Amino acid sequence: MKPYQTIAIRECGEPLVSIPEEVFSRELPHPYAKLGAPYGDRSPFFVRRGIGDRLLSAQRTLQQHRPGWRIRIFDAYRPIAVQQFMVDYTFAEVVRSKQLSPDALTPEQRRDLLEEVYRFWALPSRDRATPPPHSTGAAIDVTLVDECDRPLDMGSPIDELSERSYPNYFIDAKSTAECQFHANRQLLADAMTSTGFAQHPNEWWHFSYGDQLWAWLTQHSTAIYGRSDD
Repeated sequence: MKPYQTIAIRECGEPLVSIPEEVFSRELPHPYAKLGAPYGDRSPFFVRRGIGDRLLSAQRTLQQHRPGWRIRIFDAYRPIAVQQFMVDYTFAEVVRSKQLSPDALTPEQRRDLLEEVYRFWALPSRDRATPPPHSTGAAIDVTLVDECDRPLDMGSPIDELSERSYPNYFIDAKSTAECQFHANRQLLADAMTSTGFAQHPNEWWHFSYGDQLWAWLTQHSTAIYGRSDD
């Protein structure tokens, strides 16, 4: 159990709504859906209604500083089945990258590899008291695109399992390129946090409002979004 999962949830009952595709850029084809992740009758581009409103505010804030630029939605709502699918997929990729045999892992190796995966992926828990953030519809993975819909270089891709994913990894950079990575990340964070979102401490791309992680990061006693039924 992660520390934020001890936060109580008082579900507010807001519905999931589709993020308007005419307003935001989208990551297409969606990487998880392309892998076969089981979204059912939903898509990766759903959020709670209040989250959608805050996203629109964040977009307006961004465009005050960078006219024509937009927030690109990489991922938002995930059914528990998708969370499980991606944890399993990521685990298999980590095993493969280390040139290990999945059928010959010792219990210690399996534990250590899972710990590596769970540094960045939430446990696909079906317990309503401990939902994965994305399964609440209150967490989103985002980046930025310019006026030509070209993604900004953030210094590491979304979902990279390394310290380069930490939001402030490049804060003390000396090279021009790495200083720009940090500036791009900061621009994104400023737009998102200006409307109340909290940033995941290990992921430059992950923001949420109203879920347990948000409550823990912002010192609220309760969360308002629990698992959205899927």
